[in-house]
Amino acid sequence: MKPTEIHQLHPQRSLHALGDDDILTLYGTTDRAVPVVRANFIASIDGSSTVGGLSGGLGGPADKRVFDLLRRLSDVIVVGAGTLRSEKYDAMRLSMEASRWRVDQGLTAQPHFAIVSATLDLDPSSDVFANAPVRPLVLTAESADPSRRHRLDRVADVVSCGDVRAEAEQLVEALISRGLTQVHCEGGPHLLGTLIADDVLDELCLTTSPLLEGGIGPRIASGGADADAVSRPMSLNHVLMSASMLFIKYSRSREASR
Repeated sequence: MKPTEIHQLHPQRSLHALGDDDILTLYGTTDRAVPVVRANFIASIDGSSTVGGLSGGLGGPADKRVFDLLRRLSDVIVVGAGTLRSEKYDAMRLSMEASRWRVDQGLTAQPHFAIVSATLDLDPSSDVFANAPVRPLVLTAESADPSRRHRLDRVADVVSCGDVRAEAEQLVEALISRGLTQVHCEGGPHLLGTLIADDVLDELCLTTSPLLEGGIGPRIASGGADADAVSRPMSLNHVLMSASMLFIKYSRSREASR
């Protein structure tokens, strides 16, 4: 296939030429009752998911714009405990503009926030819990420390999704049972690796940063119960550009993967 034919199949569009509503339509779904598990990650062109141990050094204003808009579309935002700590998450709260948009669409003003932690090594007095606009969810394992569970029960809904770790399929089922059908994962690599290995990931939104990081930066996905045997074909939905940064959306049919 010639390069021009590839371009015609998946034309590249300038992110700056699109309004927020255009981007929300591109990434949105026509039927929110159909469950979708999406992940949003950023990587350098040589495959590193961090600069100096954090993902923030790879991004910029355009990436932040897409990041915020994807949150608008979500019923629940899921983050691993390690990412919560390393990226220094505060309470999950969208802007007033984003909240108004959600209400206009018939959604709750704020999405839920779910933290995945097998050990429950979380501070219940942290801003994530103390100033949360919606009571957070903590997705954990049955084997988690009972005393830690008791402390977190005061500030969050603690849900067991497996015996010794939070199993991806049980995790997703627990969220969907609460009416949270649009599941959005922001990290980290181990959580994404688990979603891939357990074959519950429907969409990957990947930002490619025009940076050669070198070094020993991690990939966007690692681990997973069947990490050595994982191969999940995806289809390209669109490519957006901002200068030399790419915003790529891939999808995997839920019906085809079950």
